[in-house]
Amino acid sequence: MRYRVASLFALLLSLAGLLVSSAPSSALAGKYPEPSVYPISWELTFKHSKPKRIVLDVPGRSTPTAFWYMTYTVINNTKNDQYFTPRFDMLTEDGRVFRSDDRKISPPVIAEIRKRERNPSLKSAADLVREPKLLQGEDQAKDGVAVWEEPEAGMRSFTIFVGGLSGEFVKMKDDDGKEIKDADGSPIFLRKTLELGYTINGGSAAPEEDQIQPKPEKWVMR
Repeated sequence: MRYRVASLFALLLSLAGLLVSSAPSSALAGKYPEPSVYPISWELTFKHSKPKRIVLDVPGRSTPTAFWYMTYTVINNTKNDQYFTPRFDMLTEDGRVFRSDDRKISPPVIAEIRKRERNPSLKSAADLVREPKLLQGEDQAKDGVAVWEEPEAGMRSFTIFVGGLSGEFVKMKDDDGKEIKDADGSPIFLRKTLELGYTINGGSAAPEEDQIQPKPEKWVMR
């Protein structure tokens, strides 16, 4: 009798596990927009360096200031000219988000980065705003740099989100298919964004470039 009860109980557990494993993944994970596997709109070619740390004397400050920067090249291989107005956000371990050049990085900082990278053609955010049009072809590529003032010393990991590389976007909707709106009543849009994750090996407050380890890149809707 005990054997039959135990067997019946085991059978019920197996059936329950089968039902859970066969449930749609969307029902467990929730519905959230994901980017298309293949480009469904224009998409720019983006090449970039690993982020680097630099400590500089900044005019008007009594102590040296640490910055992180990432150089990149963007190429328009689409069939039309595009307007490249990128957005670079750094997400720290504690969930804070910092926009590149948000604190109006001073021209001497950009000048020093150009000098260290031996590339006087590196464009700052201000340069790109003045000349946002990106013509077609490899010979029309633009070299740029995104710069952040270091959020905190001893960073162990961070993520960079790069927007403005794709024309793919979606409107946020709830489970009933109704549009989700912000506090002002405007629809909320999510855009295809490149996610770049990094870890910093070691506990040094001044990590060298070879200590920055990249995670696999991926596209997200953000």
